[in-house]
Amino acid sequence: MTPYGTFTFFLIAFIVLLPVIILGFLGKRSHIYNGLSTLFMIELIFSSTKHNFFDQPLLSVAFVNFIIYVVWQVLIIMYYWKSRFVKNTFSKFFMVITLSILPLIIVKVMQSSLLGTAQIKFHESKVVELIGFLGISYVTFKSVQLLMEIRDGSIKEIDHWKVVQFITFFPTISSGPIDRYKRFVKDDRVAPSGEAYRALVEKAIHYIMLGFLYKFIIAHLLHVYAITPLLMDLTGFTAKWLYMYAYSLYLFFDFAGYTLFAIAFSYLYGIKSPQNFNQPFKAKNIKDFWNRWHMSLSFWFRDCIYMRALFFMSKKRLLKSQFAMSNIAFSLNFIIMGIWHGIESYYILYGMYHAALFIGYGYYERWRKQHPPRWQNQFTTVMSIIITFHFVAFGFFNLFRETVLKHRRNLKVWNLKHKY
Repeated sequence: MTPYGTFTFFLIAFIVLLPVIILGFLGKRSHIYNGLSTLFMIELIFSSTKHNFFDQPLLSVAFVNFIIYVVWQVLIIMYYWKSRFVKNTFSKFFMVITLSILPLIIVKVMQSSLLGTAQIKFHESKVVELIGFLGISYVTFKSVQLLMEIRDGSIKEIDHWKVVQFITFFPTISSGPIDRYKRFVKDDRVAPSGEAYRALVEKAIHYIMLGFLYKFIIAHLLHVYAITPLLMDLTGFTAKWLYMYAYSLYLFFDFAGYTLFAIAFSYLYGIKSPQNFNQPFKAKNIKDFWNRWHMSLSFWFRDCIYMRALFFMSKKRLLKSQFAMSNIAFSLNFIIMGIWHGIESYYILYGMYHAALFIGYGYYERWRKQHPPRWQNQFTTVMSIIITFHFVAFGFFNLFRETVLKHRRNLKVWNLKHKY
């Protein structure tokens, strides 16, 4: 069952969380019930009538994969935590990071359209359908971030059950937001007071209502009355231009709506998961955009890829220019982000596109310092927002170009089947 995809999911989730809410109003928390409710909701999310054991949808292949994956990650994390005092070498750190991301790499390669008809099958099912699970990327990000913080020494204490709770926290399991271990544990250890919890519930209700508006009304209307009609004839320049606008807005409202649901249900557990969107289409430049769009992912890449690459190059003094090293780190950051979306060329080009935007804006900032603007007013601000939006929307259109074409083909096939 897709998280936050149907009203049935919300009904079941509210019933399951009812004891959590009641205890929250009393200023109490049951870690045992929280764990059991999380286990049930994860079973529900991964349930499958096609790929399961003993014809039990709740005992799905994806659920078993997830359990194995969690055990794998916890073993890696606890091994590194206990062995770091003996010999915390870079080679050991590299080994545990590689082992942590290995399942994700396998899934991404198996999912790739580059394999085409060569995709390995087992009992008429693609192997990738039997080895992965929804949200493997975001769970991996949590594990990698935790390993990096252990490496840095910023984690002072760790508990394997807290690690399990952190990795398996169901509200954010499929698409984030990506939380940080220390922040999560701080919220989880001490239950908020009844008054503080009531404030969280009020925010949760607000986010749920706003999420319904975003995902089930605005995004739905954009899909039905803009995207679908435009896909039927996407040949002219005007149609492509309009589709670029419609799809960019749809992508935001659909994803932001999901995120609001995830944060709301986190709040019901008394966990203040981080915000993920902050009016991204009001960004005045590309750097501002990535500080507003999918913020938990953007900050994860900044901290785990960009900052570490820049620190390594600075420490080794690979280049004299800090600006040049920063540009290389930006390029690496966004290319890896593109590869994370998929190993197809258009994903990699998307990463390179945003790297070029970042680097280009960096040169523009340097030029602006030497040539201050003669005037700065509301008009120039609006123009900055419009220009930034168009650069971003153009990237979205090209990133999901293959998805667009696939949807277009499916629509044409559907219309042919239902023509008479």
